[in-house]
Amino acid sequence: MEEQLEPAPVELGLDTFGDVEVDSDGRALSYAQVIRNVVEQAVLADRVGVDFFGIGEHHRDDFAISAPEVVLGAIASRTDRIHLGTAVTVLSSDDPVRVYEKFATLDALSNGRAELILGRGSFTESFPLFGFNLQDYETLFEEKLDLFSHLLDEAPVTWTGTIRPPLTQQEAFPKTESGRLKTWVGVGGSPESVVRAARYGLPLVLAIIGGQPARFAPYVDLYHRALAQLGQPTLPVAVHSPGFIAETDDEAAEILWPHQQVMMNRIGRERGWPPTSRDRFESEIHEGALHVGSPETVAQKIADTVRTLGIQRFDLKYTSGTVPHEKLMTAIELYGTVVIPRVRELLAQDPAEALGLAAR
Repeated sequence: MEEQLEPAPVELGLDTFGDVEVDSDGRALSYAQVIRNVVEQAVLADRVGVDFFGIGEHHRDDFAISAPEVVLGAIASRTDRIHLGTAVTVLSSDDPVRVYEKFATLDALSNGRAELILGRGSFTESFPLFGFNLQDYETLFEEKLDLFSHLLDEAPVTWTGTIRPPLTQQEAFPKTESGRLKTWVGVGGSPESVVRAARYGLPLVLAIIGGQPARFAPYVDLYHRALAQLGQPTLPVAVHSPGFIAETDDEAAEILWPHQQVMMNRIGRERGWPPTSRDRFESEIHEGALHVGSPETVAQKIADTVRTLGIQRFDLKYTSGTVPHEKLMTAIELYGTVVIPRVRELLAQDPAEALGLAAR
């Protein structure tokens, strides 16, 4: 009788965009201090057992980090085991060769712990900043992802596209010690993006920032069906979702709400959305994508998300808005010391179902 292999444990990570924080008196911290605080948050995450720490790339005044690979390099020098990556790298407005070389360098500094998530980002400020036309939105990402997929083979590349000069038997350096840089594709939920990730044989990260996680189950199924039809191996799926942790459900909601309200209303004004409300906030906690509450509440919801979607990694975006650094450190400590062990305990009750290994 063939021996059954135990499923690998789900990975549990944290993401941040380097949201500009306020101090105890409500005054905004400098960008420099926020960046230094993110490094301290990552060091704590490493110490308390978090599997992955991701930093988003943004080019706007409410986020401090525009060069995540530099911050990740600083974190690599002060951590030992945690995997380090982006959430996401905006490939459309960057050069694939430079992105590859920067993250191959980070991989060397971290002893093979570097990962990156490639995406188009949820904001568009980088396009005019770096001289790209938003009319080329689709072409830029498609062609640059195609080039990056060739660079991952770490062999001489010959490539031709319309958005940059061609390459003819050219190589990027340094090479990684493992022979391949771990690379994911981040998507917001369009079928075309899901199939694209499968076509390039890259793991998938679903950004679930609103609504019930269960509504993304068809995308997970589509990804696995596309991999099979394209002759690709089975690959992991991860979820990125927002949340916040405090000692109690009420405390977590009361800390997060005023900061999230300001952030969501600002973004809403830019995009023509109506103002957010406390009722909507509470609804997202109880029925939607917000993983907010006590360690037990957050652990139960993460485990439910993992089971529902059959994913292999969950990354909690552990703040939304100007939450003070001290509150974030408490949330990270609770995540690593209480939430992660509890999630694994819950999933161990039915590991095959929880990790999506049951027959599809």
